[in-house]
Amino acid sequence: MLIFKVAPRAEWEAAGEAYRGSPHDQADGFLHFSTAAQLATTLKLYYAGRDDLVLLAVDTDRLGAALKWEHAPSRGEDFPHLFAALSRSAVIWTKPLARDASGDFIPVW
Repeated sequence: MLIFKVAPRAEWEAAGEAYRGSPHDQADGFLHFSTAAQLATTLKLYYAGRDDLVLLAVDTDRLGAALKWEHAPSRGEDFPHLFAALSRSAVIWTKPLARDASGDFIPVW
C-alpha cells in the first residue's frame, strides 16, 4: 500500500538518507502521513498557501513495525504515523505539488 507524506522541498532535499520530519512532526514524536483518500483534505487543511511542497509516495511494506495506524478524532478516521525517521529507500517516488488557476492542488497521486 502507498501512503503519502507532504514535505517542504528544502527540508526533503536537505534530509540526506533519513527524513526526520517537519518541526510539527518532531514535536508530535512521529511523522504524519495520509492515504490517497485523505490527501486532498490534508492539503487543504494544513498546507493552504504553501507553494514549496513535494509529495512523497511511501511503500508501507518498507516501514516495518514503526508504522502505526492511529485514530485522529479531529478528522474521525485512522491515519498512518511513522515512529521513526523515513528512509529514502522506503520512498517510491517524489513529485512537486503544484496548484491550478483557482489555487487548488493538482492531484499527482
